[in-house]
Amino acid sequence: MDNILLASDHNGTTLKSYIYRVLKEWGYNPIDLGPYDKNTVDYVDCAYQVGSIIDKGDINRGILICGTGVGMSIAANRFENVRAALIHNIDSAAKCREHNDSNVLCLGSWISTEAATEVILNLWLDTKFGEGRHVKRIEKISKHKPQSIVFTNGVFDILHAGHLETLQFAKSLGDKLVVGINSDLSTKKLKGPTRPINCEEDRKKLLNSLSIIDEVVIFSETDTQNIIKSVRPDVVVKGGEFTAAQVRKRDDIPDHIDVKIAPLLEKEKYSTTSVVEKIKQHAT
Repeated sequence: MDNILLASDHNGTTLKSYIYRVLKEWGYNPIDLGPYDKNTVDYVDCAYQVGSIIDKGDINRGILICGTGVGMSIAANRFENVRAALIHNIDSAAKCREHNDSNVLCLGSWISTEAATEVILNLWLDTKFGEGRHVKRIEKISKHKPQSIVFTNGVFDILHAGHLETLQFAKSLGDKLVVGINSDLSTKKLKGPTRPINCEEDRKKLLNSLSIIDEVVIFSETDTQNIIKSVRPDVVVKGGEFTAAQVRKRDDIPDHIDVKIAPLLEKEKYSTTSVVEKIKQHAT
């Protein structure tokens, strides 16, 4: 059962009570931080309660209500890990989750009816973060751990623009970027007997020449479990069409390591296989 924090000022207590009942009916566990009457309170204090809890990661989502929602959104967004979205319409309810990965919903009791609020609430809760191209934009406004190690991996057989995009994104997430490359033997197991085109030592030298990379390590397994245990990164970056949750489960990545998905570029244009095929076509 998902926990969701609720708080309001005196103008939002009635709508907050309605939201509390709706969330209960939908199977959530709403936690009402108050107030519980119409006595005047400062919206800033209520926003700080929710914002501080979300910021620490103790609970993942919160809802704040005042007369317009504006004051709540301004105050909540003072916290580094809070992405509070002020929502007054249906389109924004879904987009603030898909594009902005908002974790706090701010509502205006003077603006949204109970019926409209229920629709907004349902869209906000049901819409998942779109990841993909939105990830690097969110990361630009996110705080990263000091002295953090970022790990990403691949074959990196023929370096192309897609690789550079992933590497630059990975470097932006921390202080030290460690790149794992598959050995020649594991590459053959993954890609077939004709790969790699360039041997592991040449691939390592090429990557080491890039200023954004701090260290390159060669690993012999076809999975990354052992190399991740050895490197002990704070963040693991993967490229592809999977979500962070799917990658964590697939690769058995521990919960204390953040998983980020690099934006996926056009597969037909930015892949080593495509490059090899073009070379073959021109050769004939």
